[in-house]
Amino acid sequence: MTGPMTVPLIRPAQAADYDAIAAVVDDWWGRPILAGLPRLFLDHFHRTSLVAESAAGLRGFLVGILSPSEPDEAYIHFVGVHPGTRSQGLARTLYERFFALAKEHDRRVVRAITSPVNEASIAFHRRMGFTVGGPVAGYNGPGRDLVTFARDL
Repeated sequence: MTGPMTVPLIRPAQAADYDAIAAVVDDWWGRPILAGLPRLFLDHFHRTSLVAESAAGLRGFLVGILSPSEPDEAYIHFVGVHPGTRSQGLARTLYERFFALAKEHDRRVVRAITSPVNEASIAFHRRMGFTVGGPVAGYNGPGRDLVTFARDL
């Protein structure tokens, strides 16, 4: 039996966090996914992104954006939680912190997307109060249908 779980510290991301995140995402997802998270997201949106760490290292992260084109909206692009830390409320806490950040910047809606086969993500977003739409045919180009999420703040 292992000892008590160390509660991760959540902090604003830094551009330099990219390498640690890039090193684990494919493992955490169990498939190649890194192409969906290019370095530019932490280079340009680290102030609106979050990292969760404990003595054991990186436990989770959220890459979020305050839309520069839609002044009432924010967008969660990518969220990951270490497999050994799942089902402990970390993803919920990361989302809630991002919701608070978005509200501080007068955003009224948070949006996100996922693949129609990602049933765990769809269920999680429903539990977090998101409205689920789609799948939207061709959302990311031909044959790239995606489920959309929206949550009023």
